[in-house]
Amino acid sequence: MRVFFNSRHDAHEGNGEMHHGRLIPCFENSRRMAIIRDAVAHAVQAQLVDPIDHGMAPIAAIHDADYLAFLEKAWADWSAAGNKHDAFPYVWPTAGFSGGHPAHISARLGQYAISSDTPITAGTWKAAYWGAQTVVSAADAVWNDGEASFALTRPPGHHAHANRYGGYCFLNNSAIAAQQMITKGAKKVAILDVDYHHGNGTQDIFYVRADVLTVSIHADPKHQFPFFMGYENETGRLDGQGANLNIPLPGGSNFDRWGLGFAKAMQKIVTWQPDALVIALGVDAHEAETLCDFKLQTDDFNRVGQMIGRLGLKTVFVMEGGYAHDVIGLNVAAVLGGYLDEAKK
Repeated sequence: MRVFFNSRHDAHEGNGEMHHGRLIPCFENSRRMAIIRDAVAHAVQAQLVDPIDHGMAPIAAIHDADYLAFLEKAWADWSAAGNKHDAFPYVWPTAGFSGGHPAHISARLGQYAISSDTPITAGTWKAAYWGAQTVVSAADAVWNDGEASFALTRPPGHHAHANRYGGYCFLNNSAIAAQQMITKGAKKVAILDVDYHHGNGTQDIFYVRADVLTVSIHADPKHQFPFFMGYENETGRLDGQGANLNIPLPGGSNFDRWGLGFAKAMQKIVTWQPDALVIALGVDAHEAETLCDFKLQTDDFNRVGQMIGRLGLKTVFVMEGGYAHDVIGLNVAAVLGGYLDEAKK
């Protein structure tokens, strides 16, 4: 399997994150990538491929121009204001504020952020930009020859909206990959998000579109991030009615429970008949993940990969969440290994 690797991912390395009122070391850090890279190379004999720079067009096809302009200059503006530490929002434009367009970087951070857990650093734009190039390169390769590819990159992407960042995400890599295949000629693309947390940004980006199906299996947002999206009654709007499926699950769900939701997702994809598939590959549903409370095991991820392989679709895997260093590499390799075992049949 080709693994398109974002070697510039470590340009983004936060000193800490705000987690439920406490400043703690970042769960989402550069060490994750080396662990996954080495595990995948060993388990599935992966071929590492450098991404090609496709420029801003594939990114701008998903994200708003004003947001991209902010994100590209955020660190320079933060530094110009006299700051040397990571950039976090200071105030949010919540209900009751009169609006306006404040120039101060602290206000603009709050204008574009959905959460307080996502630092912007000197290298954030570089890492995120090359993450987008990584998924575009992977999507192009899959669309051109049908062979599955894995976009191994960070920061992750599925919480990023067209004009918002948060949940460790800046550019929505899975959405960019799907749009790239639409641009290349796909009539319909499905995105299946198996991360523990709901893919709120991905849902929002495609919510009124009929050409991209978004399916997310995740922890019940009544109790878990992102809290305000991810409910079953969110099924799409206008042209996108029926093209969004949320499958929220209670805390403590093991594979018996999770697998029922996955079967529902598989049936939706089969019925929808897409030309290609993007897997938002979070593996933080594993029982060892301290951020999460699902109970999947490594063997379960192998079964997930097998079931994805049975769909027989052009498939791009895009790295999302997973933070338990002892198991993250094993779990990613299990998904990809299961997929390849099925694809060879």
